[in-house]
Amino acid sequence: MIEVDLGDGVRAVFTRRAPGASAGPWLGANLGAHVGDDLDHVADNRAALEARLGVPVVYGRQVHGVRVRRVEDPGSVERRTRSDLDLAEGVDALVTTRPGLGLGVLVADCVPVLLADAEAGIVACAHAGRVGLLEGVLEAVVAEMVTAGAVADRIRAALGPAAGPCCYEVPEAMQSAALADLPELSGRTRAGTPSLDLRAGATARLARLGVAATSVGGCTIEDEDSFSYRRATVTGRFAGVVAVTR
Repeated sequence: MIEVDLGDGVRAVFTRRAPGASAGPWLGANLGAHVGDDLDHVADNRAALEARLGVPVVYGRQVHGVRVRRVEDPGSVERRTRSDLDLAEGVDALVTTRPGLGLGVLVADCVPVLLADAEAGIVACAHAGRVGLLEGVLEAVVAEMVTAGAVADRIRAALGPAAGPCCYEVPEAMQSAALADLPELSGRTRAGTPSLDLRAGATARLARLGVAATSVGGCTIEDEDSFSYRRATVTGRFAGVVAVTR
């Protein structure tokens, strides 16, 4: 796992591909319940992560959107059955003020974003791919954190492994449309073709909100220690997980 510092009393990690219970194209610690893997293997991988972190972890059912859910009451974090491992609604960001609860975001090229206002005891995670980033998922999750009692310029963010501009090739028309809204997405592959720099775009969006962000890990497309949808369409998902532990 990659550990990141988001302040005193906050645990924040990004998982890696191995080791894990899954086999075949999901080989390793696949945490995604929606990618065709044996759900018993997914549940075992999630249980192993929870045991390592010492907290239960809840995941949203992500849809590349901007919907945020606040998770607070014990009823919303009941142990998931093995046939329904995720929260049963389409959410791409989660927020909590509840100590001892982990929030997880699942990715395989999109940017996993973990956020915390350690002083307020508020943490969040967000799934920031091209679509969600441009449509405002980061603005939405920061707004929900502020509503819960966070202060924007106290929030710290960590961006995990994601598709890099070295490899995330896109059509020129798609790049042009994205840059019209967020110029910091501009990138070129090693071959000189148009690409997008998702983490640079996410960092810029967060900076405009007063949130300082750091990036860890490399490009998922070329790093075989990460799952990558671009590298292999049938594959698993790794996660970013954040929790208040005090």
